[in-house]
Amino acid sequence: MNKDYIEIRWHGRGGQGAITAAKIVAGAAFVSGYPGVVMAPTFGTERRGAPVTTSLKIARSKIYDLSPIETPDIVVILDYLLLNEAQVTTGLKPGGIIVLNTPMAFEFYNFKDYKLATADVTAISVEAGLPHGMVNSGIIGALEKAANLLSMESLIKGIKEEFRTREPQKNVLAAQLAFERTVTGG
Repeated sequence: MNKDYIEIRWHGRGGQGAITAAKIVAGAAFVSGYPGVVMAPTFGTERRGAPVTTSLKIARSKIYDLSPIETPDIVVILDYLLLNEAQVTTGLKPGGIIVLNTPMAFEFYNFKDYKLATADVTAISVEAGLPHGMVNSGIIGALEKAANLLSMESLIKGIKEEFRTREPQKNVLAAQLAFERTVTGG
């Protein structure tokens, strides 16, 4: 993966925090030395539980292309059930990374030509004290374990800032536990 220009497409459901997670990673990337950061959410019907897609582009130089991502380097899936409902891996580059929130064992999945990273972020988030279904902070930890993009320190700083008035320590704990428990492989 080219670390000078990275495209991440996020797939989740309304209320899970996919857009917030992408925003936190975008902010952490910017303060980590990536001057080119573009985030573009795409909505269908805006309601809790409806599929949501967010594009996040991170670059070492300015980005002028604001279009949604068609060929991502990384796909982050906040709900494993979306695998049956949408073409979430469409366009993923060969050798790309799939970060998947799932209660299923890593061995359950067989994604040829891709690197897979799995964690039960839903259970981890509840263990950290967050409401069921709020997986945005945890998925950030799983993404960092899978892709080694930035640093947990910069991501934790972003999480603390985003959630400064809403359980920052629980959100940080969810990210840390997910980072530690994410299973990766290719």
